Amino acid sequence: MARMSDKPARWTRATVYADMWTDPDDDPRDNDGASPDGELETLRDFLANYRLTLLMKCEGLDAEQLARRSVPPSTMSLLGLVRHLAEVERDWHNWIRDGDPLPKLYGEGDGDFEGAVAEQAVVDAAYADLAREQAAIDATLAGHADLGERLGKDGIAVRELLVHRIDEYARHCGHADLLRECVDGRVGQ
Repeated sequence: MARMSDKPARWTRATVYADMWTDPDDDPRDNDGASPDGELETLRDFLANYRLTLLMKCEGLDAEQLARRSVPPSTMSLLGLVRHLAEVERDWHNWIRDGDPLPKLYGEGDGDFEGAVAEQAVVDAAYADLAREQAAIDATLAGHADLGERLGKDGIAVRELLVHRIDEYARHCGHADLLRECVDGRVGQ
């Protein structure tokens, strides 16, 4: 006799490889062209792909699902991750911009996760915040192609900043994998 469970069944949208998020031909991160030339373009490509991976892990979910704390007692949720990454993009921009730092988006402490509530306005604002903060730091860095150039009052190298951003997104995409599986069972790369 089968037992009922509140755990979602594991599933994937992929039809070719059962352990993938989507079929390779449908994956917007994968292209069959040549890999980027040079270190700067390679770093930018990895960052863009991790950013897109986070959005893919959140797609198709409603506000309640995005805000669901899937691994109690953690406050982490997919919506919290989106808000957190908007906050850290702003922090990184503050490291290299001139003038006074911009204020925190969600307050001190764990506000990015605690404030991730199941309201569509909060979801919409989080995605808008993330896009705006990504665009702001990308625009600032666009004028700094020398990876060894040091920026800001602390003199962080452009290379270090890009690698740090890739690391942050990669780590949180791992969290997003587990959170999404807890929400609706979807698994994959």
